[in-house]
Amino acid sequence: MKALFFDFDGLLCDTESAARHSWEELYTRLGHSLPASVWARMAGRSNGHEVATSDLSVRIGRPVTQAELAWRANRKQELADVEPLRPGIADLLSAALERGLRLAVVSSSGAAWVRPHLTRLGILDNFDPVVTGDDEQRHKPAPDLYFRALSITGVAPAEVIAFEDSPSGVAAATAAGLRCVAIPNGAGGDPADLRQATLVVPTLVGFDLGKVLG
Repeated sequence: MKALFFDFDGLLCDTESAARHSWEELYTRLGHSLPASVWARMAGRSNGHEVATSDLSVRIGRPVTQAELAWRANRKQELADVEPLRPGIADLLSAALERGLRLAVVSSSGAAWVRPHLTRLGILDNFDPVVTGDDEQRHKPAPDLYFRALSITGVAPAEVIAFEDSPSGVAAATAAGLRCVAIPNGAGGDPADLRQATLVVPTLVGFDLGKVLG
């Protein structure tokens, strides 16, 4: 193994919970509840905003206003800005760097979201490259972002382990030919939805990288 590729939202940092809570709060403000089925279509996907906006518009019988959407976006930022690294991530990164593995971020979110958070968390310099949704037209579950990371790093799919937290991320990694470790995130969802992954673990706390590398 030569490299580890990491999703960002919900994997390195639980910004997925921030996203879910911000939508739940907007739905509540407008007299409704965010259905679990709608969140399942949103999690880990770059078009989640459109999914929720369309659903909520139908429920309230009018378009969601720009002011309401701006409130939701600001609320998401407030919640995400206090999220730390997910448990076990710091130790995993340290173990990988000690072994000389190359680390990359592969995220469907835009660079303007991902990079400031990586900087805030003090881990940006660990990753080369940081591949984001700005780099490809097709996002997860399509494998394009992973293909780009493979091209930049020059490693073969068999030489990489991907770490993901959502079904769409797992689908993208496996479609690119990577082995994938899935860790359910704090935003909920059924761990059974991650069954396409090579390995599903409940947490990265105490994760034995050496055992996985073989």
